[in-house]
Amino acid sequence: MNTQEAHGGTGRRHRAPRLVAATGALALAFTGAAATPLHPAPAQARAAEDKQVLTVAVAQSVDSLSPFLAGRLVSTSIHRLMYEYLLNYDPKTNEPVPAFATAWEASEDKLTWTYTIRDDSKWSDGKQATAEDAAWTLGKMMSDDAAATANGSFVGNFESVSAPSKDKLVIKLKKPQATMTALDIPIVPKHVWEKVGDFSKFNNDQKFPIVGNGPYVLTDYKVDQYVKMEPNKDFWRGAPKFDELVFKYYKDGDAAVAALKKGEVSFVPNLTPAQAADLKNAGNIKVNDAPGRRFFALAVNPGAKARNGDKLGDGHESLLDQRVRNALFKAVDRDTIIDKVFQGHAVKGEGYIPPRYDKYFWKPSPEQELTFDIEAADKLLDEAGLKKKDGKRVDEDGEPIVYRVLCHATDPNDKAVGQYLEEWWGQLGIGMDLQCSDNVSDPWLAGTYDLAFDGWSVNPDPDFVLSIHTCDALPATKEDVGATDNFICDKKYDELYERQLAEYDPAKRADLVKQMQSHLYDLGYMNVMAYPNAVEAYRSDQIKSITTMPAEAGNIYGQDGYWSWWSAEPVASDEASSGDPDSTGVIIGIVAGVVVLVAVGAFMAVRRRSTADERE
Repeated sequence: MNTQEAHGGTGRRHRAPRLVAATGALALAFTGAAATPLHPAPAQARAAEDKQVLTVAVAQSVDSLSPFLAGRLVSTSIHRLMYEYLLNYDPKTNEPVPAFATAWEASEDKLTWTYTIRDDSKWSDGKQATAEDAAWTLGKMMSDDAAATANGSFVGNFESVSAPSKDKLVIKLKKPQATMTALDIPIVPKHVWEKVGDFSKFNNDQKFPIVGNGPYVLTDYKVDQYVKMEPNKDFWRGAPKFDELVFKYYKDGDAAVAALKKGEVSFVPNLTPAQAADLKNAGNIKVNDAPGRRFFALAVNPGAKARNGDKLGDGHESLLDQRVRNALFKAVDRDTIIDKVFQGHAVKGEGYIPPRYDKYFWKPSPEQELTFDIEAADKLLDEAGLKKKDGKRVDEDGEPIVYRVLCHATDPNDKAVGQYLEEWWGQLGIGMDLQCSDNVSDPWLAGTYDLAFDGWSVNPDPDFVLSIHTCDALPATKEDVGATDNFICDKKYDELYERQLAEYDPAKRADLVKQMQSHLYDLGYMNVMAYPNAVEAYRSDQIKSITTMPAEAGNIYGQDGYWSWWSAEPVASDEASSGDPDSTGVIIGIVAGVVVLVAVGAFMAVRRRSTADERE
């Protein structure tokens, strides 16, 4: 599941139930023991029994602590810490590495996959974690639509799932599926979750500590306040080094940056250009500016519907015309957005998958590209029959056209780009109502919007962010919640999606994925404006080392895995008092284990995700 809010996410994404990539500011802080304030000064933090607490200040609220329901990046990131997945991604290479499974193999006909489940993973209540837990988790998603809300696309092609022994998980497929080494599904303890009645209403937030087998155990949660976690001392890969991890909700990103400067916060991701420039001159602070895994886009309401044909919302009828959509996007100057809004901390948007994943990266041909051209855009609107009256484009009733654009109140990029769009579209006679809110989820899911700022964290295997535009991702009825991003349903796109999912040859699959991006681009329901960098900062007098992903220029927050928070090493009291900023650094990569693969060969190059981000 991918996981950002969708700006996210991977993943997961910039709105719920996602993204994408996460919006807002995030921070890490040392705090004292339970009797001390939540954000004491560093000296206080190292007092009180020398308890070291890493606090992550998030501008995104948790949508659910149930891994069957959660879509936002903050939620899915927490689930990566609570529960193991079958496989993980190596932080250096992005290749699959052992996690809950130590080995995996495919049958000769590619329809049966067998996973060997490790014997040294325990649930935090002391019970052994076995293949039966994995079989139950996947089987529940296959049999219960509510349990498939977040990650149902992963199991839609499964024929059956079984656990013939404690260490063997067997998945039989209806047809070959190229994503079997990238099933990013949290495995939950059967003996706990089989007691749940209605999965659509169970948020996993009433009884603490929550039983898991990941690197951290969730110990407390207050809605829109905090999530508290403690190290799982029995985690098979080794316990984290901090005594406690806290995700604390911050609505104001500037407040988190101010706390970083004071030494109350240790790490802040998703910095604005102004914040990053300011922090480069601050003492004991290092700024990480690396290519990101997100895209920043505009999504069009395509006439939102449920799978049963029921109409949702009230998207503007004019946007059903591809000429209108193309005109709007030809009136978007992406170079200006990169230069003026992101101030160089991003790359101009092309296709749906960021250039960080070069195997799948696609860009339109010069003839296909919707280049910035106000005059050409104006002609397209004329061809679409949108007449002008007193300089304003009007609908069939003679009313001026004003498009409602959903905007995340916590994301300054949304607001800044919105101002440019208002100017550019105004030259076409199109009005814009920028609707910035802390909660874009409700109008988005209801289809009561015309366009929306969107974004996702893309995973090493892009299948998840491709799946959210299929007809199967739509909600079953208008009362349900689907996995769709913005209600796209197109027959040709679905056919290409099914072909790439069944293609085990890496080069052939990559070509199909590029064809999907080309068709999505031509449909005009999604305009990728930028690929933002991961711009982050941390206090070098508090964080001694932390893992980036990928190794050579990678991000710290929003990774495909738990490497950053699991590996984070605090600066010892004597090191911190020396004030030597050069005593700290970033760990590049991790030796994650040996991958054992039988009879799959080159198919291992194909992986699937988010989030997010993830959804991420």
